[in-house]
Formats: sequence, C-alpha cells, structure tokens
Amino acid sequence: MKPDAYDIKSKIGVVFQDVAVFEELTVYDNIDYFCGLYIKDKKLRKQYIEDAIELVGLEEFKKFYPKQLSGGLLRRLNIACGIAHKPKLIFLDEPTVAVDPQSRNNILDGIKKLRDNGATIIYTTHYMEEVEIICDRIIILDKGKILATGTSDELKELAKIEEKITVEINELQEKYVEEIKKLKNIDEVKCENNLLLATYTKGKNNLVELMEYLKENKIKYNKIYSERPTLNDVFLELTGKELRD
Repeated sequence: MKPDAYDIKSKIGVVFQDVAVFEELTVYDNIDYFCGLYIKDKKLRKQYIEDAIELVGLEEFKKFYPKQLSGGLLRRLNIACGIAHKPKLIFLDEPTVAVDPQSRNNILDGIKKLRDNGATIIYTTHYMEEVEIICDRIIILDKGKILATGTSDELKELAKIEEKITVEINELQEKYVEEIKKLKNIDEVKCENNLLLATYTKGKNNLVELMEYLKENKIKYNKIYSERPTLNDVFLELTGKELRD
C-alpha cells in the first residue's frame, strides 16, 4: 500500500494494544482528530463521532482528558479513535488487556455491534472465551506458524478429549480416585480443592456411569456437570503447556 493510498486507508481501522491518543486533547477532540483524517464533511464527522462515543459508552466523558480516565476508559477511547470513520476492515490487537470486567464487557459488546453492522474484524487475543463470543472463523498461531484454522466447533473436534465432568465433592478417599481412573473412556482424573475433574477421550454415557459409581459407593456430592472441551483446551493441546516468554 502506498503512503498516499487514502481511498484504501479510509476503509481500514487499526486499534493497537498500546493506547495511542493525544494527552493534550479531550476525549471528544481525540476522536474528532482521528475521524477527521478521513471524514472532511463537518456535519457527517460530528455524527460519526457521536456514534463512536455511544458505541464505546463514553457519553459522560467527552470533556475529560486521557490522564483523567481509568485504564478501561482509555481502552474504550483508543477503540473509538480507530473506528470512528466507520471502516469496513478493522484490526484489533488485544483490546481488552488489563481492563476491568465492566469495561471488558462494554468493549466486547461494541465489537459485536461493529461485526453485526457489516465490518470485517481481525481480532488478536490470548483470551479464548472472547474468541468464542465474537469470532466466526479462528486461526491458532504459535511462533508465527498457523497450527489450525476453522470455526469454534471445528477446532474443538481437534481435541483428544471428548468430555470433561466436574464433581463438587466434600471428601473423596484416594482409593476411590484410583478406581475412577479405571472407568471406561477415562483419560485423566484430578481431585483437589473439593473438586473432582474427570476427562474422557470418547463415549456418550460417561456422566451416567460416573453418577452410578458414586451412588454405588455412597459417595455424596453437591454438584456435577459435564462440558465439551473449550477452545482453551484445544489451544493448550496444540501449542503445549510450557511457559512462554
């Protein structure tokens, strides 16, 4: 892309992980500046700015300076500056890093609105639950290489485990843990902090069989539930569990 390819650039929005706004400008003026790089019509730009402010929930902070904002609000301002000109292609680099839960929910809701309004979004994150919420197609990268690509359900099919069963239990003797490990289709069993976690490689009646075992051995439990492997399980399985720099 050439430096003067403004027609193309006007259709692209970029939100970096590091916040990039002007400290000497207010929230409104920051968004106005970045939007003004592409939208010259003042009346249209004003509407675009108001739309961006509403999208990220900064209506009460228009006259605030960046130094007066919390980390979460700064992130929201950063996003507004990158998308105020209503680009068709948006790059978002870990926009929810180190923000409070409320801001995180607000940011994700805003991204979903952008997606639903027709924007194509390329979203990078280490938070797999965010990927499941907003992404239609997923790529798992490790050390610059593509390890897998597909929808959430397609990637989950790559997991070696078929099912995870969690039992909230007050006390479980070690002998029972060892016996559970020998049940059909069991891959791994862990018991700590009053939780029994059993993972299965296959099978459709694992939950029933485990409940029957607990009943036969008069083992009392508070809660028991089953779930499919998550994207986080798939990610760790494909990339390994060792610590990274």
